[in-house]
Amino acid sequence: MDHTAEFLVFGATGQQGGAVARALKAKGRQVRAFVRDPESGKAKALAAQGISLAVGDLFDPVSIDRAMAGIVGVFSVQTSSPAGEITDEQEVWQGKAIADSALRQGVGHLLYSSGGAAGKGPTGMGHFDSKSEIEAYVRSLPIKSTITRPASFMEMMLLPGMGLPQGEFTFFMRPEQSMQMIAVDDLGRINAEILSNPDRFAGRAIELASASVTGKEVEQAFTKAAGKPIVYKRFPEELLTKNPFLNRLTELLENGLLAGAADIPAIEREFGHLTSLEEWLDGPGKPHFENALKDDKAEVALR
Repeated sequence: MDHTAEFLVFGATGQQGGAVARALKAKGRQVRAFVRDPESGKAKALAAQGISLAVGDLFDPVSIDRAMAGIVGVFSVQTSSPAGEITDEQEVWQGKAIADSALRQGVGHLLYSSGGAAGKGPTGMGHFDSKSEIEAYVRSLPIKSTITRPASFMEMMLLPGMGLPQGEFTFFMRPEQSMQMIAVDDLGRINAEILSNPDRFAGRAIELASASVTGKEVEQAFTKAAGKPIVYKRFPEELLTKNPFLNRLTELLENGLLAGAADIPAIEREFGHLTSLEEWLDGPGKPHFENALKDDKAEVALR
């Protein structure tokens, strides 16, 4: 393990943590990634970028303490229960364990990545309320901290089963209803900037989004990127009736909690240019969008 690293990044083999680790490296900072399996392809890819690896388990506080040694800033993010890997209670345990370790090891700044619907009261959904609980715990500790609340990832729209190969796209909002989203690269860059300037951002909870788009705007952007018509459809009522999880998410979008609360112009003034959906589809999202269009083996699952 490299003992000269400045920043410890959790979740570095995932989308968020990986984007933060890359952005920190791009700023010339020394980065340590907390990984469970150093032989995994994603861990080896991090090492190839000059990111040192700290091997441990998020249920093992000793390994977390070991990874924190000599670190000045920590990026904390946990897997959520919808991924099927941990429970909401385990997510909270891990989030608190990282915060406790940062305090024990004298880390100068803890950045916790929460969620767009968190921190505003109970939602009735465990994987949002778990983040609110971690937020409150982090704030209760005598450690310099910042909380970010990212909107839904643009990348999430390309999950299999949304209907793209069939010329349609089904999602949460009504055609004229807007929802904030963020490009993962923007998320990485912004969090790297926060970690690099702890005094400037300490004590803040920052809602993050790159763009706000309606269902119709998604339809227009996808049609342009695909070079053929892509028809936008909101999840049908029959599906929402059968699927309590999707139904509650849709309700949270309707009441505004999941629609996003980021002040996008203010974010752009503070952190620089943000990626529009069109720019994302023509840039980092392009190969993924093209692959999603070709994945005709994936049936429309959400309908």
